[in-house]
Amino acid sequence: MLDETDRRIISVLQSDARASMRSIAEQAGVSLGTVSNRVRRLEGAGVIRGYSVQLDPELSGWELTVVIGLRIQKGRLIEIQEKIAKDNRVYGAYDVTGEFDSMIIARARDRRDLDDLSKNVISIDGVESSVTHLVLNTVKESSTVLPE
Repeated sequence: MLDETDRRIISVLQSDARASMRSIAEQAGVSLGTVSNRVRRLEGAGVIRGYSVQLDPELSGWELTVVIGLRIQKGRLIEIQEKIAKDNRVYGAYDVTGEFDSMIIARARDRRDLDDLSKNVISIDGVESSVTHLVLNTVKESSTVLPE
């Protein structure tokens, strides 16, 4: 369970994962030792899974974002999801409730790339049907949400 100090430290890291321990301590209002110990503990526990660069999709060559609902043959869900997840254009694969068995979130460079994704990744053996939604406008996209 995260306490308020953990949340403040994580909040600083989410704003700037390159922040120094000293800067984190100042912004979170705790000692340098506390930050060092807490970050190490959060990493060890798997709460912090790593640090990465966040790219602007359009500026880095991904013009299209799609959300794809899949119906998958009974008993093959994990197998099919693992195959689809290997494609570098796929950045989210989820088991879901409701009308579909799985939802995929992917990016494509252009229409031809989306056509290739649809024909060669999403249409693999075991996928019974798919519905692809093209994202027109991204209102919010964030991985910085912390539970209260």
